[in-house]
Amino acid sequence: MKIGNLVKHRMSDEPAPGVVVDIIKKKVWRTSADGIKVDWTKVNPEPHAVVLFPHNSGPVNIPTCELEVVSEV
Repeated sequence: MKIGNLVKHRMSDEPAPGVVVDIIKKKVWRTSADGIKVDWTKVNPEPHAVVLFPHNSGPVNIPTCELEVVSEV
């Protein structure tokens, strides 16, 4: 995944793709896999894309594993 790619969220029905404007690293606690008691020392940062979608009023941070590349730069 690179800056400038057009992407879609894997679990969204929104037809319009978004554009990746930055790549960052953040920690994610997934309660379905890790339980409800959060312990940030047990997780490592993972890559997130900062994405601009036409239906949002600003950028959103989404883990790259949850995105599908529609068009590469």
